[in-house]
Amino acid sequence: MARYFAEVEEIKKRGRDYTLDIDIKPNRGGDCFSHLGVAREIAAILNLKLKIPEAKVSPDKKLKSEDLVSIEVKDEKACPRYTVGAVAGFKVGASPRWLADRLRACGLKPINNIVDIANYVMLETGQPLHAFDADKLEGKKLIVRFAREREGIVALDEGKYDLSRDILVIADAKNPTAVAGIKGGRLSGIDKKTKTIVLESANFDSRIIRKGSQKLKLRTDASWRFEHGLDPNLTELAVRRAGFLIQKMAGGKMAQSLLDFYPKKVFPKRISLDLNYAETLLGIKIPKTTATNILKRLGFRILKGSKVEVPTIRRDISLPEDLIEEVGRIYGYEKIPALFPQASLIPPERNQELFWENKIRDVLKEAGFTEIYNYSFLPAGRNLVELKNPLSREQKYLRNSLIPSLLKNIQNNKNYLKPGEEIRIFEVGKIFQRPRQEEKMLTGAISGDDKFYEAKGVVDLLLQKLGIANVWYDDYQASPKDSSSDWWQPGRCAEIKIGQREIGFLGEIKKEPKAAIFDFNFSLLQKLFSEEHEYRFLSRYPEAVRDLAVLVPLLTKVEAVLNIIAGAGGVLVRDVDLFDIYEGEELPGGKKNLAFHIIYQSDKKTLTSQEVETIHQKIIKALEKKPKWQVRK
Repeated sequence: MARYFAEVEEIKKRGRDYTLDIDIKPNRGGDCFSHLGVAREIAAILNLKLKIPEAKVSPDKKLKSEDLVSIEVKDEKACPRYTVGAVAGFKVGASPRWLADRLRACGLKPINNIVDIANYVMLETGQPLHAFDADKLEGKKLIVRFAREREGIVALDEGKYDLSRDILVIADAKNPTAVAGIKGGRLSGIDKKTKTIVLESANFDSRIIRKGSQKLKLRTDASWRFEHGLDPNLTELAVRRAGFLIQKMAGGKMAQSLLDFYPKKVFPKRISLDLNYAETLLGIKIPKTTATNILKRLGFRILKGSKVEVPTIRRDISLPEDLIEEVGRIYGYEKIPALFPQASLIPPERNQELFWENKIRDVLKEAGFTEIYNYSFLPAGRNLVELKNPLSREQKYLRNSLIPSLLKNIQNNKNYLKPGEEIRIFEVGKIFQRPRQEEKMLTGAISGDDKFYEAKGVVDLLLQKLGIANVWYDDYQASPKDSSSDWWQPGRCAEIKIGQREIGFLGEIKKEPKAAIFDFNFSLLQKLFSEEHEYRFLSRYPEAVRDLAVLVPLLTKVEAVLNIIAGAGGVLVRDVDLFDIYEGEELPGGKKNLAFHIIYQSDKKTLTSQEVETIHQKIIKALEKKPKWQVRK
């Protein structure tokens, strides 16, 4: 590596060299997959002067490349540039020891001086080269084209490869002589009898080379470089450098002219660089002279008007931020002081809708429910909004309720339940009603028979956790236009209200699949949510529990019984729990039995048995005042 630096001569004096194993990232393949590219980086970092390898040839004016070969490129996208130079008058033999040693150090096997020079220049410049024996080219032609069906090639290593129409090849007038950018062919290979060569230095489309390499399962040093993309302007430099080395080591003469197919020239990009912006981005002020010196060391040209010309070899540079990164990394990121950011941290405004949605999810999941996400589409129904561009026939209409989808979920999964298991699911989603109305709904379902009161308990728990009080249940009054009114079990459906405002619905499905449903208008419910909680001290005195069963008509609501118990018991009735509802043949016709736990407790003293019994009898008398009600003793 030292030979690329004019200031470093000590290693030469010592008579030894070193091998460096450097990990190059793919974005720097265009320039740093070469010794010269790495040397350029080191020169910039250490502020050394880079010495470009000599490539000045003394051409033979009588030798012309066009007299030895003609070139033709069939697809300029696949091959943007194709440069060819002829060399004659050399002697094929073994390479000098220093050259052979350097190739071996880089993992390449020395073959002969001509092939070794081509490989050496590839390692040096990053531009792959290939040498053809000019006398072995049929028709004195080099044609860049895609392979024809059933074509094949025998490579220099005697490997046989079947080609296809998507593999790019270099061919003479008859047959492929090389797989473009990957491997040379045996037919035009260099041997001891070779007197004249045609040096190929090309630029190929990286995607085509990558696909060809994968398809043939053939990866080479050349294909590895082409796959990462190369600068088209490298081709001429590499040819002339190889010609110079052949002249120097093998006594060859290079043709005065080159054949060069280059229809769309690639010119250096020009990017504006604002050093004030650089200071903002890096967090440190770098003097202008320092920044420009760094860019010059990396091979950039500084133009007037804060413009920077980017060499075409730096394919990774396209934005002002890229230039600033170059300045920062060479200057040294370790020189940038670590400072805490100075900014006001303003907490974002809380999304109330999302907050309460998550609150509902937490409560219902703790109650054993699973959240469901259904499509917003239905196959059919009444008074539905039809889509102009439905995804399928089964998704032709927008849903106007979440209930059908939940019932379908239960129907599809009930066969997988074990005995005694139930499905508890809920969904928060939008429904769509005519003409152009959207509502967000909260709907839940519990599968099975006689789940009405279980669902009511879940609703009570949910509303309590959401801070909604003064809730009561009213008789469901079906509208004549409500087509879903025949879904519900009589006496097992109710409107959930606060005052006279309906906030939801609770009902039990009488058809298959059997389930209890609660359905809320989320948008309306959200207006009632509260995070305020009333704190009540726990009583230090023990509670007393009495059970009470009352026989009532079938259509009697539990709420009505609870209201009487609470009114008659007063403040000493701490809680009332319904623990059983029974309807059977043993009971008189049209009757049902409701059983309650009544919890008595005082905040001031321990209640005596006589005091508890007095209040209990008062409740019994209040219940027996209702016609057709009977307290079972």
